[in-house]
This record gives sequence, structure tokens and C-alpha cells, in this order.
Amino acid sequence: MHSHPSSQTHGAAAPAAPTHAAAPAAVDPALLEEIHRRVLWLSTSIIHHANRVRPNLSGLKVGGHQASCASIASIMTALWFTTLTRDDRVSVKPHAGPVWHAITYLLGELDEEHLTTLRQYGGLQSYPSRTKDPVPADYSTGSVGIGATAPIWGAVARRYVDSVLRPVGSGRQYSLVGDAELDEGAIWEAVIDPEVKHLGEIVWIVDLNRQSLDRVVPDIAAGRIEAMFDAAGWQVLPVKFGALLEELFTRPGGPALRSRILSMPNPEYQRLLRCTPQELRDRLPGDGPEDDAGALRGLIAALDDDTLTAAIRNLGGHDIPTLLDAFARIDDTRPTVIIAYTIKGYGLPSSGHPQNHSALISQEEYEEFAVQSGQDPATPWTRFAPDSAEGRAVAAAAQRLTRPGFSPAPEPELLQDLGRPHRGTSSSQAALGRVLMDLSRQSPDTARRVVTVSPDVSSTTNLGGWVNKVGAWSASQAPNWFADDKETILHWNESPQGQHMELGIAETNLVGLLGELGATWSRWGEPLYPIGVMYDPFVNRALEPWTFGMYAGGQSILVGTPSGVTLAPEGGAHQSITTPSTGIEVPGLLAYEPAFAQDVEWTLLHAISHLGRPGGMSSYLRLSTRGIDQDRAAVPTDPAARMRRRDQVVAGGYLLQAAEDPAVTLVGMGAMMPEVLDAADRLNEQGVGADVVCVTSPGQLFRALQSVRRPEQRAQHAWILDQVFPTSRARPMVTVLDGHPHSLSFLATINRVEHVALGVSAFGQSGDVPDVHRHHGIDADSIVRSALDAARR
Repeated sequence: MHSHPSSQTHGAAAPAAPTHAAAPAAVDPALLEEIHRRVLWLSTSIIHHANRVRPNLSGLKVGGHQASCASIASIMTALWFTTLTRDDRVSVKPHAGPVWHAITYLLGELDEEHLTTLRQYGGLQSYPSRTKDPVPADYSTGSVGIGATAPIWGAVARRYVDSVLRPVGSGRQYSLVGDAELDEGAIWEAVIDPEVKHLGEIVWIVDLNRQSLDRVVPDIAAGRIEAMFDAAGWQVLPVKFGALLEELFTRPGGPALRSRILSMPNPEYQRLLRCTPQELRDRLPGDGPEDDAGALRGLIAALDDDTLTAAIRNLGGHDIPTLLDAFARIDDTRPTVIIAYTIKGYGLPSSGHPQNHSALISQEEYEEFAVQSGQDPATPWTRFAPDSAEGRAVAAAAQRLTRPGFSPAPEPELLQDLGRPHRGTSSSQAALGRVLMDLSRQSPDTARRVVTVSPDVSSTTNLGGWVNKVGAWSASQAPNWFADDKETILHWNESPQGQHMELGIAETNLVGLLGELGATWSRWGEPLYPIGVMYDPFVNRALEPWTFGMYAGGQSILVGTPSGVTLAPEGGAHQSITTPSTGIEVPGLLAYEPAFAQDVEWTLLHAISHLGRPGGMSSYLRLSTRGIDQDRAAVPTDPAARMRRRDQVVAGGYLLQAAEDPAVTLVGMGAMMPEVLDAADRLNEQGVGADVVCVTSPGQLFRALQSVRRPEQRAQHAWILDQVFPTSRARPMVTVLDGHPHSLSFLATINRVEHVALGVSAFGQSGDVPDVHRHHGIDADSIVRSALDAARR
């Protein structure tokens, strides 16, 4: 995604930026405070019940974060019951999940029976979840930084669907972020992305409570945080003080009070929250200039104990009128961050305690809190009476937030085979671009839903032809200043109708965007087929956020290319070793490492067929730049035999070459197939028959092996083992891949045969392909030697 000067916009009109619906009728702040008290009570009780009431059979701490919930309960109450519309989406900070559950309970979406099930098997999840909670969250959170940035990519996905497929509404995209989460570098990669500054629907609310897990943060540097957002083009709205403090600042001695609070270290301020009124009177003036200290003593001397105690806690993040004023000032023409000063544990006995992050209030404290809240601890799950003022306010919010359903779009007919004859010498990476081009010609309805994403590597990963054909997506039209340059090969035509998105070198952003593009089918009934392309050595860098996106229901395809030590001249810094095991170890992931162009076509089409649907799956394709003679694929010409090969390819592998009397089985994958085939030819010349198996997916074969023990799955998966590794042809086995050898080692257990595992288990180095393969022992000579040794044993 590239930005561009708005003054250069021309051509077709871009879709209008989302506009926020008119604010609902004002709600009395005193009424909202009563709702806030109930939200805080319910969220605290949800955690209390899970830890203090529900039987604990294992004896392990259940957990929950009462203090973290308390710091943001005011913000969430003000947001849900005054400002949110049905078109808005909210990413709730992970530790505030119980607050969100309390609000959905009051709104009538969550049944009472669920309130006692936090962190219980089948119950409310530890953190908000789109796929596992009884009321699906807008965004899954829990992995630091990912939930915060997800609404940015959700906004892009919505705009993309709106401009490429059909209008699906508008609305703001909110992120409720804990201040400690801003330590995550991926957040800033997203904030400074050039396109983000044009997304006016983005609103972040930072819960600035100045505490982390273990301590009070010595220097939260709020001013620096504000400056960083401002430099990225965001609107910055600090919400520091509530109405009481602001009024005190206007009195004699008020400027000294303001200066004292703003200048004191965070730990000192936190300590004041734990002071008695007399201790406050002694400590608050400090040891600054006597004039300031004297004026401050005069101001606080005129305050009674209750007012003084309330004043030191009167931060903007807990003052509902102040919050509502900030919400009213949101500028929908650019992203906004509201930095709300809060107190961790606000309203609880643990308020401000430096170690209250995971602390639980005691039973005695809970009963005292019940008295303060006007609740009965024996029957904690009370809603407001429908005819009360609070009940009417809650009912009005529930009606306002009711969302319309979206009918699923008609599914395009998905092809299994494009019928292209793959000839000559070609790499699997080059095949990727050709398959996309063929798809656009033969199945335009399918291709229209394909959106590719890359981190500034489109041309070097063979997407150039595709990008030239479909154009790059941008929120508004932009000129291509090199359109008339005859020497320019890659044409960067940006418009709201483009189908390729490019980010900077930020793999976390890329997979975050993939996850949201892959969730449009469940949000708006419009499936997309997102395909992300990055250098394979960086897949592991992106794996955690991509995996979390899959957990949250995002379905996408990630292509890692080029890969392995076969990328010989690049050296060890750009040679991936462990990525082949990804397909085995990531839940619910299809992973392929095709050797031949025909295998690329079949596996990519198969991966697309699993996207954008209930029960769908994501896929990972590991490709190579190494050219391979495509005739060696020996693709059958008979239509029935061709489709049988296709079925085997997508199921995990096929018998590529069968010896008349095999003495050994050579199993290869991906770019190593030339060496495997050469070794087989040499063995056959020596009278040592060698079967050759081409593996396309270790993950699929592992699933098949696991299914042998599960009768209900055997018919679905295990057939591939019977065809590729039949017991009648069980022989000593040599496995070879351009990656860690353990990825294929399990294959020897299918028929319990002798096994030699060849692969890469050390960092690579530069050289020609033969030199590097010889160095790692995966060249044809090494394969032959290993096969002879295995056959003799």
C-alpha cells in the first residue's frame, strides 16, 4: 500500500471514506456512572467466581485481571452506551475480556449461564475470541500487538471489499490498547505505514495506567508517545484530568497542583494513590520551590478528606463527561488516538498497587466491594430493571448496536486444473506468476476475488505480470508517472480497483492484513482469496501473527519464496532451514512444497478452494527459484490418470518412478527432485532398483498417518499412504529435502523400514548450487551412498 499526494488524484472516483453515524441522544453522565458501577461489579465477579467460588480440581491458579479490567471499565462503558454504532468494530485489549463479557451480558447478548465459566473448558475464553467465545468478538486478542493493529487491517479489508466487490457499510474501527502494549514494535510498523494516515475510521484508545506486569513503569513518556502518533499523521487527543481536577486547577494554587502532578515520577504518583488523607497532605506539596509548595498547601488545606482523596484519583480516563467530550472531537478524516490517563484497579481495593496486575481481591474485600456497589455477593448476576432509567439506556444501546446480517455471496466455480502444458525448464516460483495469469483468463470470477500482498518483493517473486494486469490497490486513484517510460517493465497503476497490495518491509503487517482479508467472508458475506508472498527466510518471523490470524478465523495463503540453501549465492543469511516443518506443526494449515510447475498449479488451486468458507483452512506454499526440467514430472496424458496424479499431489505425494524390483525407496521434495532422480538413475544402472517418491506435503502425509489410528478419518486421509507407500513395496528409505531432515523422518515409520534422513541442519554459506548441496550432504553422490548403505542394512 503506497501513499500518494491527494493533489495528484484523478481518474475514476474513489469510494468515499467511511463516515460515522450521528451520535445518539445524550445520556446523563450520572446514569452512565451507575452503568459503569454495574459493569465493574460484573467483570470483577466473573473473575472472582472463576477463582474463589468455582471448584478448582487441578489446584492451579485460574487467573484473570481484575485490576486491568477496572482501569478501562469507564472507557468501555462510555463507548458502548453512548458512541458505538452497529457498523463499528472494536478490538478489546486482552485483559479486559471480562468487561466486554459484562457489557454483552447487560445488552442481552450473553446468557447468565456463561458468566460462571471464565477460563473453564468450553466456557468464556481467557481473552476475547472471534471463534471460541459464545458471543464472537469483533477481533481476537491475546497476543501482544496483534489485536491492537487488527482493526487497521480490518479497515483496509472493508474498503477493499467495498471498492472491488460491493458496498458493505462503513463505521469506525476501534482498538482499546493497554499502554504497556505500545512496547510491541509491530504496533509502530503499522502506525507509520504510509496508507494508514488516510484511514479516518481508525480510532485507538490507549489505557494509560502506567503499570506493567511487575511494576510501575518508571518513565511512560506519554509526551513521546503523543509525538510519535502525531508524526505519523494521527490526531492525538490526550485525556489527562477529570472535571474535579480541572476545576481545582482554576483556584489559587491550582497551577502549582497541575505542575506537581505532571512533573512527578510515575512511581511517586502511584504511591499517592495508596496514601491516607493526612499522608496526602504531607506528601503532595513535595520539595519544589517554596512558593509553589506553599500555594499547594493552601489549596489542599481548603479541601475535605473525601474531596482530596477523590481529586488525586480524578484522571480523565475515569471521568465520563471528559471521555464523551474526547469522543465528540474525533476527526474522521484521519486516524485518531485518545490517550486516556487511568488508574490500574480503579474502584477496587487493589487500586494503584504496584503488583496488582494479576492480583485477586480477597473474599472479604469482595464482600466490602459488594456493599459499595449495592450488590448481593450471593446473587451477583443482576441486570437493570427494564423500567429503570438505566434499563432503558441499556435497551436503547442494545437496539442501536443490533447488526444486520449479510447473505453469503454466490460461490464462483473453482477450477481444479487449468490444463496448461508445463514445458522446458522452470522454477516453482516462476510457476506461481503463470498460474495466477492463467487463472485470470480461465476463471475471471475466481480471479476477481484474489488479492495479493507483498512486502516490496513483487518483481523478485514473479508477481510482475499479475501486478501489471490487475493493478495495485489504493484508497484513491493515483497517477503512474512511468506509464510512458518504455524501459519500465513493472507498471504500478494504483486505484481502488487494483488487486495487489504492497507494504514496506514489515512481515507482521503483511500477515495481519492477510488475516483480515481472509475474514471478509464471515464479516460481510464476501469471500476473498488473499495470497501473501514473502521471502521464505522471513516466514518464521511472521509465523506467530499469521498463526494468531488463523486462530481468529482468517483464511489465507502464504507463499515463501525463494527458499532453502538452493538459493546458494545468497548465503546463510537468506537460506531457510526449518520452514518445511511448518505444515506439520501449525494446526489447521495445509502446507505444500511442490517440485514441478504442474504441482504448483494443482496445490495453489486446491489451497484457494479452502478459503472464504466455514471450516476453511489457510495454506503455506514453499517455492524455489531453481529451474527444473518439467519433463521429469512425467505428468500422465490420459485424463483419468492425470486426475489421479492431481489427487495424489494435493493429498501429499506420488510415486514418480517405480523400479521393477526395488531395493530402496528415495523420497524427495521440492527443489531436490533433480538430485533424487539422478541418484535413482545411477542406482538402477548399478542394478539397485530405486523407487522415487515425490512428496508435496509432509503435513498432509502426517495427517494421513495419524488418521490410521482414527477409524472415522481413515477413509478420508489414509488412502494416500496405501498408494504412495504400499506395504508390498516397503524398502529401506532415504529422504531428501532442502530443509531440516526431521521434516520427512516420520515417513519411515509408515512401514517401519531402515531410514537415512538427508537435509540441512547447519547454517548455509554462499557458493554454486552443486557446492552448497555437497557441503550439506544432499547432492546426488550423498544420496547414492546413503541408498547403498541403507540397502545393505
